[in-house]
Amino acid sequence: MLYSRSLPGTVLGALCLAYALGASLGWGSRQLAVFMGDFGLAAAALAAALSCLAYGCTVGGHARPAWLLFGLSSLVVAFGNGTWGWYELVERTPLPQDSLAEYVFLLFAPLAITGVLVLAQRPRSAAGWLCLLLDGWLVAGSLFTLSWSLALGRITAGEVGSPLRLALNLAYPVLDILLVSLVVGLRFGGRDGNRAAVHTAMIGLAVTVLCDALFTSPDLRSSYHSGELLDAGWFAGSLLLAWAPWSPRWRRPLREHPSVGGLPRRRVATTFSALTPYAAAAVCTAGILYNALGGRTLDRVVASAACTVGLALILRQGVMLLDNLSLAQELAHKEAHFRSLVQGSSDVIMIAGANGVLSYVSPAALGVYGRDPEELVGGNLLDLVHPEDVDRVLAEVRRFLARGRLAAHRSPAAAEPSAARVECRISSGAGEWLHVESTVNRYRDGLILNSRDVTERVILQAQLQHNAFHDPLTDLPNRALFTQRLRAALAARGQQGGAGAGVAVLFLDLDGFKAVNDSAGHQVGDELLVQAARRLQGAVRCGDTVARFGGDEFAALVCGPLGRLQVQELAERLRIALSEPYWIGSAELSVAASIGIAFGTPERGPAADPRAATDELMRNADLAMYRAKSEGKGRVVLYTPAMRADLERRTELEERLRVAVREGGFTLLHQPVVDLGTGAVTGVEAQARWRSAQGLLLTPAEFLRSAEHGDAATRFTRWLIHEAVTAAALRRGLPARTRSAPAPVPVSVRLSAQRLCSPGTYEAVVAALRDTGLPAGHLVVEVARMGPDALADELGRRLAALRRLGVSTALAGFGAGSGSLGALARLPFDGLKLDRTLVQDLGESALGRALAGHALRLGRDLGLITAAEGVDLPRQVAVLQELGCRQGQGSAFAPPLDETRLRRALARRAYPLPRPLGSLSARRAYLAADTRTGGCGEPAGGRVAPHHSPSDLPEHRAVAGPGHGPHGETVIPPA
Repeated sequence: MLYSRSLPGTVLGALCLAYALGASLGWGSRQLAVFMGDFGLAAAALAAALSCLAYGCTVGGHARPAWLLFGLSSLVVAFGNGTWGWYELVERTPLPQDSLAEYVFLLFAPLAITGVLVLAQRPRSAAGWLCLLLDGWLVAGSLFTLSWSLALGRITAGEVGSPLRLALNLAYPVLDILLVSLVVGLRFGGRDGNRAAVHTAMIGLAVTVLCDALFTSPDLRSSYHSGELLDAGWFAGSLLLAWAPWSPRWRRPLREHPSVGGLPRRRVATTFSALTPYAAAAVCTAGILYNALGGRTLDRVVASAACTVGLALILRQGVMLLDNLSLAQELAHKEAHFRSLVQGSSDVIMIAGANGVLSYVSPAALGVYGRDPEELVGGNLLDLVHPEDVDRVLAEVRRFLARGRLAAHRSPAAAEPSAARVECRISSGAGEWLHVESTVNRYRDGLILNSRDVTERVILQAQLQHNAFHDPLTDLPNRALFTQRLRAALAARGQQGGAGAGVAVLFLDLDGFKAVNDSAGHQVGDELLVQAARRLQGAVRCGDTVARFGGDEFAALVCGPLGRLQVQELAERLRIALSEPYWIGSAELSVAASIGIAFGTPERGPAADPRAATDELMRNADLAMYRAKSEGKGRVVLYTPAMRADLERRTELEERLRVAVREGGFTLLHQPVVDLGTGAVTGVEAQARWRSAQGLLLTPAEFLRSAEHGDAATRFTRWLIHEAVTAAALRRGLPARTRSAPAPVPVSVRLSAQRLCSPGTYEAVVAALRDTGLPAGHLVVEVARMGPDALADELGRRLAALRRLGVSTALAGFGAGSGSLGALARLPFDGLKLDRTLVQDLGESALGRALAGHALRLGRDLGLITAAEGVDLPRQVAVLQELGCRQGQGSAFAPPLDETRLRRALARRAYPLPRPLGSLSARRAYLAADTRTGGCGEPAGGRVAPHHSPSDLPEHRAVAGPGHGPHGETVIPPA
């Protein structure tokens, strides 16, 4: 690129040098010399004319007329040289004195002068115009004086008889003097961005005018012939003018100051323009000395011109003095302005030399650094920087200087590179280290630094970063930081190939914290969490990480050469430490801890992903912790793969439940509830069954137990309530025209305490009753599995709301589980139903009979309607009659029935009851009859497998076998 730009200039210089060499050698022949002196110059001028005219036609703006005028001036020169060559080579006669060529040459100067005036920068004030006129006259007068002394005087004396010839001879030098004066005195700028073109054109015109001035000398003119060395000057001037429009463009940076909003600064005179008047006076003096030393008389023209030049110089000096005074005042004003800005700035401004020595420090250093600026001046900047930051500061400064040198090397006219920002610590007067942010710029041979104290910002950033990775209450690492450290530990272990240090994660949950929080208040709960965090930190090793995930959940990361037994011992120590009493204020509080442990497995190879391994390890520890809580809390459980399989199985079951509810995979059966005194049907209990793909109705133990949690459980509960109420409303709405019409009886829906207290259950009951029109008295809500004591208050509110609505309530499954007696004491129930575990041994066990009798007596004393479920044998019916139980439910009367069989059973209105037990012989006869008949009071249908409702299912996992489904289902034959 650089080579292509310099190639035209090289060719131009070679042509000029070749022409000068040929002219100095006489071109080898007289004929060739005349040809090169006439037509060679004409060709060069024609090239300049075509170049300027072409550029003038393509360029826009104010420069177009100037280049067109330059092209016309070169065109007349080409025409004049061509005419001259015509006479000398074609006509072979000397050029006549009054030839057309002399008049054509005379047009060159006016056209060029006009073009120069078009390109010149106009003064902006009256003083500027005055200085321009004075400078022009100084140059013109001085050159006129010297020319008159050298040649013009003799020309005037020799042309006394011909005024036209005198005017013609004087016109050339006068116009040339005027052109030189304009070139020297005027300022030229490339407002179109091509300053090089303007300057090259001015040089070409100056060379041409200089050759014209030499040609006007009588001695040189009398001996001149075409092809001499003087023609080389004209040739070079024409080629320079031809190359000027196409010279490489370059831009100078805009002379602006940031404080003036982008306006150009006031022009300051250059050295050349400042010395121009004095150089002109020196030229004038040389002309006078030439006359005086040559013994000539002082010509009046020379004296007059010299006097006007002197007067112009005096006036110019006065104007310059006034301008200097104005500039001094303006400079003083700006200096005071910037001094006030610097001294009033809150930032510290320092100027350092190339060796780092400070030459200026603004007064703000006293308030920012606590140091006297005068004491800092003369010291080294690096002495103030923290030793740990010195290398980094030097590297940043060197990088900034190198970037500036690189930019200057690529483009000398390019602007300075943007400032560099450096942050370091600076020593204050109080001996502290302040965090300082400095903007570094070039300043002469050194640097200027604009510094501000950012200590508060750095502290705030550090605090924000700390808060982003730490718990605000306990100041322990949070989940994000714990995850980062676990991922780093697993990655380091993977790089070691699984050997060396092990990785274990412990998840901890405080059992009973919610009760403390609710009873003592959140402030006490927060203090308990803080103390628990301190105990955990004190129990683990120095390199381990203890984190709080939120609420009462904590985690510990154990890394190091520890075995599984050692980690379990550490977990046990943590459990014991967390279980010790907490003294907060004057109260003693206690909580327990459930801890789950998971160990990291070594992963090798490029497929090992620390992120995935981190997530899996944390999930495993979480599973182990929840297993510890489900097994009774306050214990340590180690993760096993079976927990993951169990979770996946539960997830699958929940998904099946969700699909079954959504796609109508459930159906509803009803089991009659019989009055043990009369055999009449007093109610029915709604029981859900799952309809399999083969059309069988199944009671899946695990399947229904999964309906106690999650969104699927909520959907199932709403479906059960809606279907049971809807079916009861439809039976109640049947016309009672015949004896076979079913009698309307209440329907019971059994829910767990957790389901009844879950959001939306009460609203589902209200909506079902409203939409179906079933009276609230025909609905009984049975509560089974009371759940934790924390639900007691909410359960009481829900039961009270149902009773206000008119819905009856009952405690089902009494005698199994925990909390039954407490529930009877404080919860509003209307009925009590014995669990099947108390009923199944009534006919054989005296202890079972005693327990059931006491439970039924308790219900009667509380005014509750007593009932029993799981009544499958006639002898159980007889015992319950003797114990005073009012209602019974079980296969001794009827299994769960579909809607058709239920309506037939309701239409019958009563079931036959067995004879009461009398003497031992009668009882034996009854048992024998029971053995013969199978104990079934209903002849139709045959016996079925005993049903199990969701609340009665055993806790152990069912084993598939003959007559069972893949998930422990019991097959119920379709109706």
